[in-house]
Amino acid sequence: MTVIRTLTPRDAFELLQAGNQRFVAGTPEHPNQDATRRTETAPSQKPFAVLFGCSDSRLAAEIIFDRGLGDLFVVRTAGHVAGAEVLGSIEFGVDVLNAPLVVVLGHDSCGAVAAACSALESGQTPGGFVRDVVERVTPSVLAARAAGRETADEILAEHIEQTVDLLLERSRVLAEAVADGRTAIVGLSYRLADGSAHPVATRGLDTAVPTAS
Repeated sequence: MTVIRTLTPRDAFELLQAGNQRFVAGTPEHPNQDATRRTETAPSQKPFAVLFGCSDSRLAAEIIFDRGLGDLFVVRTAGHVAGAEVLGSIEFGVDVLNAPLVVVLGHDSCGAVAAACSALESGQTPGGFVRDVVERVTPSVLAARAAGRETADEILAEHIEQTVDLLLERSRVLAEAVADGRTAIVGLSYRLADGSAHPVATRGLDTAVPTAS
């Protein structure tokens, strides 16, 4: 029987980092984007990471991490705010598809974060369901300011970390997967100008996973 090494959370994270470095350097390889890969993944999928990011049009996950079909299980909302549908989707990626990594991807100049800051300063919130997005981001802004973190980058980092912890607090499935070493959750901050993604929070990243046959 051929023994296939199961990706650890660290392995998966290094794959993402390598892809992002290629994207930043302008030397993408565009892996897994051909007809052969399309045929291979048609019967089933086995993504190595769940990517939960902001819906911003400049955060196309497969592009900025130089990946292809079947590599990433992507969930996106404005301001990467997490409701029941988001939690269920991420749990599916981890518990059903066995992805060893969950990434929370935020970015500078985030409109949702800026709107939450503006609403706190002006006392006025947007209408419609945009208001719900702003209200879900507001606790992160308040937490950052309470800790003396006032710059836009500091508030963004706080919001990313708050989202990472929210996933663990609200989802027993995710918390158990991290505790068991099957999955890690990493928060990344993406810079629009140079395309680089930097870790701001990690949970369970260095826990080893045994090999599987």
